[in-house]
Amino acid sequence: MNASWLADLTDRVIAGGDAVSAEEAVALLECPAQELARLLGHTDRIRGHFFGTSITLCSILNARSGLCSEDCAFCSQSSHHQCKIDVHPMMEPESILEAARIAERLGATTFSIVTSGKGVKRGRDLEKAILALERIGAETGLTRCASLGMANADSLRALAEAGLRRFHHNLETAHSFYPRICTTRGFEENVRTIRDAKETGLEVCSGGIFGMGETPAQRVELALVLRDLEVDSVAVNFLNPIPGTRLSDRDLLDPKDALRIVSMLRFVMPGQRIAVCGGRERVLGDRQNALFSAGATGIMIGDYLTTRGRSADEDLRMVHELGLHPGEDK
Repeated sequence: MNASWLADLTDRVIAGGDAVSAEEAVALLECPAQELARLLGHTDRIRGHFFGTSITLCSILNARSGLCSEDCAFCSQSSHHQCKIDVHPMMEPESILEAARIAERLGATTFSIVTSGKGVKRGRDLEKAILALERIGAETGLTRCASLGMANADSLRALAEAGLRRFHHNLETAHSFYPRICTTRGFEENVRTIRDAKETGLEVCSGGIFGMGETPAQRVELALVLRDLEVDSVAVNFLNPIPGTRLSDRDLLDPKDALRIVSMLRFVMPGQRIAVCGGRERVLGDRQNALFSAGATGIMIGDYLTTRGRSADEDLRMVHELGLHPGEDK
């Protein structure tokens, strides 16, 4: 990788010049190992320019678990897989509120209510989510997020009126690779949900899972779609192969590739927040602090949907040692 090309590209991104092209983004993913430190130095500069030392710490709650009709190849909650997980219906608002209180005490700045299944569009489960959002807004200082699958305009408006700020809905992977990951829901359905959420006035967090067998070009393909959709925050997950799923036998992503992916996303979307979520502990191990140099502006703390995370204390210690400051744009 040519050092002057990388420096010029960084200057162009910071100055708000022409957007990074697909070819340039692929070149970033092909950064030689001996040049990776140089790449991280540039992405750290971009992150610092747009976000300073501010980061977000997100916590999620699996508020409705298992028995999902979708056949996503990576997911332990799919009814198409045989995985040993906790299965339960939608939690009551008081229980969701208590989980939010705990997350805030642990240091989270954002709290997301997550449900398995195709969507929460109407009925008692949506009512529970709305009541929980109202209580969380009244009794905590957390930014309220929800990941409820497919949602129509009426449901999105009701959620926004209850105080929801950010709707999360992953595209999962590139359009060209998507049929190998999910066949029960179309890629365009996901895109439509994102557009509907933005039209409602909600912020949108969207991203995908890397390391499922996609090519570097397909990683860039996903990044460019997210940029075109003007999502507000990008959720980055690295595949954590779970026994019983169709991807259980895939190798973990190389840590260097994980850092290259975050760096590419930072160049492609310099002004969007990038939160690294599932799989970071297994993929990066003791190199997790490099995520911020790679351009990340947030991480998920605590446990994930059906897998354990590392302790919030360890993450907070890492963040403070790096001189970063948890907070949310208000």
